[in-house]
Amino acid sequence: MTLRLLLLSLLAFTFACQQQETEEKTLDIASQKPTEMVNVFLGSSGDHGQMSPAASYPFSMLSIGPHTYPATHTGYEYYAKEFLGFSHTRLEGVGCQGSGGNILVRPFLGDSWETSDLIKTEDKAKPGYYSVKFENKIAAEFAVADRYGVHHYQFPEGEKGFFIDLSYATVNRFQEEEHHIEGNTLSGWIDTRTTCGAGKYRIYYYMEFSQPVNWQETEAHKLTATVDKSQKDVEIYVALSSVNVEYAKKALTKASLNETKEVSDEAWNELLGHIKVKGDEERMKMFYSLLYRAIQSPYVISEDDGTYRAVDGSVQQSKEPIYNGWAIWDNYRTQLPLLSLIYPDEYQNISASIANLYPYGKRDFATENEPSPTVRTEHAIPVLWDAYQKGYKIDFEKIAEYLIKESETLDYSHPDKALEASYDAWALSKILASIGRDDLSEQFKKKALEYKKGWVNEFKDLTKDDVDRMGARGMYQGTIWQYRWFVPFDQKGLIELIGGEEQYLAELDEFFGHDYYNHANQPDLQTTKMYQGTSQPWKSQAIIHKVAVDTVIQHYFNNNSRGTGSYVGKIYKNDPATYLPTMDDDAGTMSSWYVWASSGIFPACVGEPVYYLHAPLMEEVSINWPEGEPLTIKVTNYNPDHAYIKEATFNGKSLNKNWLTHKEIRAGGELVITTSAEPNKNWGTAEPFLTSFQ
Repeated sequence: MTLRLLLLSLLAFTFACQQQETEEKTLDIASQKPTEMVNVFLGSSGDHGQMSPAASYPFSMLSIGPHTYPATHTGYEYYAKEFLGFSHTRLEGVGCQGSGGNILVRPFLGDSWETSDLIKTEDKAKPGYYSVKFENKIAAEFAVADRYGVHHYQFPEGEKGFFIDLSYATVNRFQEEEHHIEGNTLSGWIDTRTTCGAGKYRIYYYMEFSQPVNWQETEAHKLTATVDKSQKDVEIYVALSSVNVEYAKKALTKASLNETKEVSDEAWNELLGHIKVKGDEERMKMFYSLLYRAIQSPYVISEDDGTYRAVDGSVQQSKEPIYNGWAIWDNYRTQLPLLSLIYPDEYQNISASIANLYPYGKRDFATENEPSPTVRTEHAIPVLWDAYQKGYKIDFEKIAEYLIKESETLDYSHPDKALEASYDAWALSKILASIGRDDLSEQFKKKALEYKKGWVNEFKDLTKDDVDRMGARGMYQGTIWQYRWFVPFDQKGLIELIGGEEQYLAELDEFFGHDYYNHANQPDLQTTKMYQGTSQPWKSQAIIHKVAVDTVIQHYFNNNSRGTGSYVGKIYKNDPATYLPTMDDDAGTMSSWYVWASSGIFPACVGEPVYYLHAPLMEEVSINWPEGEPLTIKVTNYNPDHAYIKEATFNGKSLNKNWLTHKEIRAGGELVITTSAEPNKNWGTAEPFLTSFQ
C-alpha cells in the first residue's frame, strides 16, 4: 500500500470513529431525562439572576433551600462557604433583594448553635433535591414534592440539635408569628412583608421530627430542638398551607427522602418533557436549566378540596386550582405566554386565578393578605385578553367593572408610565368590545391612542442630551431610547409617528448599533423582534441569535445606571454567574426569553395570538400537549452559528411569511426551517404582520 493510500485509509478510519462517537454522544443525550440536564446552580452567584438551588416542585410554594453568609436575593451565594441554615419559601430571581426565607432551620453540634459553624465542603442538587456537607461532618439533604418536604440530617456522635428561627426572612421582612409545640411537632403561622416590602403574606406550617426532641425557647420567635446525642440520622417532615395549620398537617407525609425525591423527579420530568429538544449538548443543558426556572412560579395555593385564601384574607372555595405568587409586570412579556402555549391545562387555571384577583381587591403590588410571596400584577389586563384570544375561558362579564376601575386609575404622569397605561387601555377596549360594551370600548380606545401625542412630545426627538440616560424624565429603570419602542399594540402607528418604515429601520439600526439595548432588564425586551413586521425581518433573526449565544456589549445595568465599565461577553452561560451583572431572572422572565429563542418562535405581542419565526438554536424542537398533535420544528442545514432563515415549510407547504398564529401552532404538525450563515433578505416579507390599532 502506498503512503498516500495509507494516509487516506487512516483519515477515513479517524473520520468514521469521530462520526460514531458523535452519534453515540447524541444517543446518550437523547436518552437522558430532562432533569439530568438541568443545572440548578445556574444563576446562583451574586447579582447574576438571583436564582437558588433549593429543592422545589413545579408551581409549589414550598421550596427548601440554603442560606449563606452574606445573604443575597434568594439567600444563597454559590461561592460562599459559611451557611446560616435552610428556609422553606422563596420567589426566584426577583428584585428588591428577594422574597421569602421563612422558617430557618440550622443544625448544630455541641450545646450551642452559636459556636457551631457550618462551613461548606461540597453541595450538589437537581430538580426537587439539594444536599450539602460541612467541615464539622454534618450532612444535610432535602427533597420536596407538592406542598410537603423532608429534611434528612446525618450527624457525628455527640451533643446535637437544631436552631429554628421563626423570625428569619429575606431582607428582615418578618412581621409576626404564632407557634405551638406538641411532642416532636412545631406548627403555626408567620406574617412577612413580601417583595419590595409592599404588602404582606401569611403562611401556615406543620413540622414534625422523626426523633424525640427537647424544646427550648431561647428568645422571642427562636427555639432550639436537641436530640439524643447517640442519634446519627434525623429527619424533619414539613408542609405548608395558605389556609390554616390543619391543612398543612393534612398535607404532611412521612415519606422517606428517596421516595420524595423520586416523586419530585417524576413530576419535573413530566413537565419539562412537554418540550423535547435535540441539538448541541451545551445548548440542551441551558435550555432545560432555563425551562426549569420558568416553571417555579406562580404557586398553587388552594387545597385539594378547593379551599383557598383570597387576597383580602377571606377563605373561599374553588372547583379548580387557584394560583398566586405573581410578577406580571416582568413575566407577562415571556414567561406567561410560554406557559400559555406549553402548559394549557395549568394555564387555564393560572389565567382564571389572575382574573379572580379582582373581586377580592387586587392591587398593582401585593395586598396585606397575600397567601404566598408575590411581587406585582401590572398588565394583568393584557394578559387576560391574551388568554381569551388563545381560547382560555375568562369571564369578562364578572370582572368588567373591576377592570374599568383599575384602568381609570392608571398612572400617565411620566412618559414611560403613559405608554404602559396605554397598553392596558388598548387591551380593555378590546375586552369591552368582546362583551358588547361598545361605548366604553370606544372610550378606552381613544384613551389608548392618546399615546401618540405623548410619544411625539417625549420620544420622537433623539437629539436631546438625556435620551440615553437611565431614569431621565422620571422614568423607571430605562432610557428614552429603550422606552420609545413600547407600543406593542400599534407597531404600525409607531412606524408612522417615526416617519415611515425607512426612518423606523434607521432608528432601530442606531439603537442596536450603539448598544442602547439593555437585556439586563425588561423595558425594551420586545425590541429584539421589532424588525419582524418590516421589510428586514432578517435583522431580528440576527439579533435574537446574538443575544442568546454570542458576545454582546451591554452598557446598561439593572440598578438604574449606565456604568463606566461596559460588559463584553455572553449573557446566557451555564454557570453560577450566568446573566449580566445586576440582571434579575424576574420569576422566569429572562429564562423564558431563552426558551423562546431556542425554539424558533416568539410572541409578536401579548394580546395578539401570533408568533414570529426565527432560526432555532436547536436542530429539533417538539412541543407536546396533553391532547392533540404535537408541533415539531425541524432545522435543515443546521449549524450552531447559523442565525438566519433561508426558507421554511409548514406541513409540507412553502412558507414565506415569518409568522404563525396560535391556532396554527396548537393544531400541530411540522415546521421545517432551513437556516444559513447569510440572510435571505427576501424570505418572510410576503405577508408582514404588524400590530395596528386605529
